[in-house]
Amino acid sequence: MSEKPQAADAPHVVEEGSSGTAPAPRRGFLAGMGAIAAGGLAFLAPVWSGIRAALEPLERPRQDADLIPVAKLAAVPDDGVPHKFRVVMDRVDAWNTHRQLPVGAVYLRRAGDSVEALNVVCPHAGCFVNVAADRSRFVCPCHKSSFDLSGAVNDPASPSPRDMDTLDVEIRGDEVWVRFQNFLPGRAEKEPVA
Repeated sequence: MSEKPQAADAPHVVEEGSSGTAPAPRRGFLAGMGAIAAGGLAFLAPVWSGIRAALEPLERPRQDADLIPVAKLAAVPDDGVPHKFRVVMDRVDAWNTHRQLPVGAVYLRRAGDSVEALNVVCPHAGCFVNVAADRSRFVCPCHKSSFDLSGAVNDPASPSPRDMDTLDVEIRGDEVWVRFQNFLPGRAEKEPVA
């Protein structure tokens, strides 16, 4: 049998399974798509891990304020007059720790064998309360709220909706430890700032 000569302009037919050039573009496309899919899956694993690691601190439960040392017991005079002490503590947010950051102040006063602590912030509008010149009461310079030395409102005309905010206190050895918190101003109930 002899092969018939093909004309120069006749189409070249390649049988399936024989070595020709027609299936190569399809094979290349499928191989490229497979490589893109495998690369995408390989890329997603570290990206997902990175996102989880970045968001993990936001999922941690919030811890209640702990007691922190505020002053030496000897620094609180036994005269019954409140004295102001600065509160310095480590603050931790979702990603950072800030060491020895001033966060507020408290009034400490000895009452017999115990120590009382009051937040210096006025419950009315958030101003800082001062001890009156005669050292017999607290007064707020902003709106004239007035409190006795235990922090109770002592003037019916006082605009403060509640007494000064008391704080938990413990004496540990020769130090006074306080559970420092700030509370929302302008409310009748003591509600911690979130």
